[in-house]
Amino acid sequence: MAAGTTRKISAASARAHTRKPKPKSSLNFSGIFNKILFVCFVGFLAWAYQATRPPPQKTCGSTNGPPVTASRIQLKDGRYLAYEEYGVPKDKAKRKIVFIHGFDSCRHHVSSLTANLSPDIVENEGIYIVSFDRPGYGESDPDPNRTVKSLAFDIEELADKLGLGSKFYVVGFSMGGQVVWSCLKHIPHRLAGAALLAPVVNYWWPGFPSNISEVAYKQQLPQDQWAVRVAHYMPWLTYWWNTQKLFPPSSVIDHSPRVLSQADKEIMMRLLSIEKLYQGIARQQGEFESIHRDMRIGFGTWEFDPMDLKNPFLESEGSVHLWQGDDDLLVPVTLQRYIANQLPWIHYHELPGSGHMFPYAGGMADSIIQSLLAWTEGLS
Repeated sequence: MAAGTTRKISAASARAHTRKPKPKSSLNFSGIFNKILFVCFVGFLAWAYQATRPPPQKTCGSTNGPPVTASRIQLKDGRYLAYEEYGVPKDKAKRKIVFIHGFDSCRHHVSSLTANLSPDIVENEGIYIVSFDRPGYGESDPDPNRTVKSLAFDIEELADKLGLGSKFYVVGFSMGGQVVWSCLKHIPHRLAGAALLAPVVNYWWPGFPSNISEVAYKQQLPQDQWAVRVAHYMPWLTYWWNTQKLFPPSSVIDHSPRVLSQADKEIMMRLLSIEKLYQGIARQQGEFESIHRDMRIGFGTWEFDPMDLKNPFLESEGSVHLWQGDDDLLVPVTLQRYIANQLPWIHYHELPGSGHMFPYAGGMADSIIQSLLAWTEGLS
């Protein structure tokens, strides 16, 4: 009988053979969590991006857009500006005025002047007034390339298309008053005179000492401090900030009565019928290219400081007038006083007890127009 062979097995090898293998996990929880986290982050970024993107503009005359009902001129870049005319016929006019409407308004809000302007003054002075919808408002095409400078040249082109002559007046109310600064900077040679009615002030104009601008800035409602801060530092968030529901938007956009002085409230009670008539026209093409772009430009970084401007009427052939109510809760009177002090060639008119809406008060339209025209009686 043959002897069998034997194999020596080490203790370690024996343990390895007898040890039960560890079951492999069927799920890698750490890897799946990281993937879920990544997908959620990408989804959040996509949502955030879409939230900051305004809906497409509904341009007047386009498919699904508002109809064109106003007279319009076409600018050299192809855009249309809608306008409305008041006063004596243009070919008989001696004084031609371009009116620039304010924030969240339209060409019809020239009624701040025309509703209370004496017919005798209009006839005797031969006054013609044209009011236009600023880009993106009313029935004027939006201008995605709009800057502080560009609107001054839109006004100049409007005047040329309508045949207003070599010189014309500009009168701007509120945010429209702010635009007058751009006209004084870029087209002063075309102006016979200018009036700024409660012009909106940019708190970041470098000519303001920080102590003055900061005090005025903090006089705003907290929600307005945030709204203009976003428009200045993060303009790409302006649309989202004023349409989201987590924080209150601009009080002006929200039509809050908290920004109206007592005098303003009394005036607004008389204007309810007019406001209802024009309600919705200003924003009918969309909010972004009208009110939100207005905020981005008005409170953005300007390429010039109005307080560096020189008198465009050195030969006294015209004048510039700044009108401001001392109880204006929207535009701090302290800043207008400082501007008037820095630019002594401006005729500053401060109205005690008046708020932001003073142009609609009885007798104000006559005073504004007569003071503007008084300096140019010799011009034809």
